[in-house]
Amino acid sequence: MKCLQNLTDQQLVRSYMDGDSNALATLVVRYKDKIYTSIYLLVKDKYLAEDIFQDVFIRIIDTLKGGRYTDEGKFLPWAMRIAHNLCVDHFRKVKRSPSIKTSDDRDIFEVLNFFEAGADQKMMADQSHDRVRKMIDMLPEDQREVIILRHYADLSFKEIAGLTKCSINTALGRMRYGLINLRKMMTEKQIAL
Repeated sequence: MKCLQNLTDQQLVRSYMDGDSNALATLVVRYKDKIYTSIYLLVKDKYLAEDIFQDVFIRIIDTLKGGRYTDEGKFLPWAMRIAHNLCVDHFRKVKRSPSIKTSDDRDIFEVLNFFEAGADQKMMADQSHDRVRKMIDMLPEDQREVIILRHYADLSFKEIAGLTKCSINTALGRMRYGLINLRKMMTEKQIAL
């Protein structure tokens, strides 16, 4: 019997559909950081992000058990699409658009599983990540969303274009302008990472 961690996403999905609940647990562990972080960066509320994260996996389970899963080999983009849609649904319900607000809450970095380092290295890394997050917070919403989906969720530009309902060139342009704006902010504020 193979170790579940060595199986592909597609094999794990098949295993789960054949009755092995540990296969789904393996998928959750494999992608929880990327999915949760992306949700958190969009909704900017730890408890809401946890609720949406749970809803994502409830939807995944319902779809798998219902035999409606068709994105074989593309589990993460499919799960990210569900997460993104649930975030959009949330903002529709509260009748406001997604925005990332600057705050002093650093919970996001606990989720990212940074390597264990000395206290001074950890503090410097936290300060750098905090600076980057604050600069990302100041970007226009469309640029911010593409940067989050690309760098935190590891999605391709094709997948980002599908999620945000724009062309690949538009997604690339938003990323380019977002990075240009981040560089300008770093230069203007003389920030070194």
